[in-house]
Amino acid sequence: MDHPKLSRRVFTLGALAGASVTAACGNGIGSSGAATIDARVESTLTQMYNQFPNTKNLAEKANGMLVMPLITEAGFGFGGAYGRGALRVNDTTVDYYSTTQVSGGLQIGGQQYSHVLFFMTEAALTEFRSSPGWVAGGDVEYVFSDVGDGFKADTTTTLSPVLAAVFGRAGLLIGATLQGTKYTRIIP
Repeated sequence: MDHPKLSRRVFTLGALAGASVTAACGNGIGSSGAATIDARVESTLTQMYNQFPNTKNLAEKANGMLVMPLITEAGFGFGGAYGRGALRVNDTTVDYYSTTQVSGGLQIGGQQYSHVLFFMTEAALTEFRSSPGWVAGGDVEYVFSDVGDGFKADTTTTLSPVLAAVFGRAGLLIGATLQGTKYTRIIP
């Protein structure tokens, strides 16, 4: 007969170990740095443009785009997310960024997804680049947030300074939000 506390401890430790392994997989940790991130950014943009052709129009109008190819999020009560990507201006990488997110509440599971931030004004791009740690807030407008969602950029959303596209979700954690996500410039 298993002891209930021992079983919960084993389950908790196993889940935490699994979450930390999942968080380390595929995010460029221990990778060859900039070249790996750039290759993942190109692949992510190709995927987004193929699945959502209207995003090409947004990209052409944007002053810059932050492309985060793979965000890994895991939670067991408390959760977190991590990923690395690149800021592109005029189709050229100008900086590299990591993203982190910490969350609490009733959650269990893990997921991976990609996202792209479109900086639609020069002021929004300048604020992002000059910030030592920019945090996504309520000013981020979603043009779509899942593969099943339709593309919804209209005159209202295109007036927003920062637009977000979240796509390519895989996993068992419900929802993906960028609110509270912190972006920090890195040297890969």
